Amino acid sequence: MTGAPDVSTVAPLSTVDPPREWRGLVDLGEMRALVGDAVARGAARQWAVDDLDWAALRPERLTRNDRSAVRFLTFIEDHIPGYLTYFLELFPLTGAESVEEFCFNREYFRFLVAWAYDEERHATVLTRYQVDAGITDADTLMVDLAEEGRKKFTLPHGEPVQAFTYALVQEKATQLFYQRFREVVREPLLRDLLSRLARDEARHFAFYSRLVEAYVARHGLARTVPDLKDVLASFKMPLADTLRGYWRWSLQMADDVGYDHTEAYDALVRLVNGFGDSRGEASAADLAEFAHRLRGIEPGR
Repeated sequence: MTGAPDVSTVAPLSTVDPPREWRGLVDLGEMRALVGDAVARGAARQWAVDDLDWAALRPERLTRNDRSAVRFLTFIEDHIPGYLTYFLELFPLTGAESVEEFCFNREYFRFLVAWAYDEERHATVLTRYQVDAGITDADTLMVDLAEEGRKKFTLPHGEPVQAFTYALVQEKATQLFYQRFREVVREPLLRDLLSRLARDEARHFAFYSRLVEAYVARHGLARTVPDLKDVLASFKMPLADTLRGYWRWSLQMADDVGYDHTEAYDALVRLVNGFGDSRGEASAADLAEFAHRLRGIEPGR
């Protein structure tokens, strides 16, 4: 979480709005299947705040940096109302321009509800952890979260595939941070908590990787890659422009945890640039290769 990506190899941002049909949807049957699978997987892997062994909490094992990171993560996760509002406004049900658009947005809504439940649980468990570990008290934390939570969350992306790509990169970045953080933490309850959070974020990433794959398969690489590059060229983690002290905080955590969020999109940048010269409709082999590599994105590859 240390800043903007190196975009020296990323194409310039588009300056011409794409035609209306570019908002075209993935096949509705495929979307229904993708969402159904994601929701079912989430339900099968549910956990509750009380499932954690709170009696095992050892706050004396927390370092100053651990406490700071937990505070930062709580702000990020607690902003779920803002994130959800952004997606609901971009994919509205009331006023949808066609039955097909409504059906797509209605299916996506099913995923968003399940995703928001996961993220709300993350906010709740991190809030409780702060209070139980003595990092802060409940009343002070409520006010602090309210000060940040009432700020509007926005993204400079209006195309569906751009929103999906942003979410894909952000979910992977968050997953990687939780995994890195867990490697350096000595407090047992926090280690368990971070493992659970990372698994949830990995599920969310899997959904978005399949959704982007389906979108590319329908619209072709030549029409999709410019939108992907726009997202990568301007990517920032959530709240980077609104959370007080974000950049100082994120740089400190990068040093403490040994993590740079650019790990999450470096591989995607390379993947997209590798297909950036596609002309016309990509071949079936091109699309299959793109999908295979998209699903296998890992840092350092």
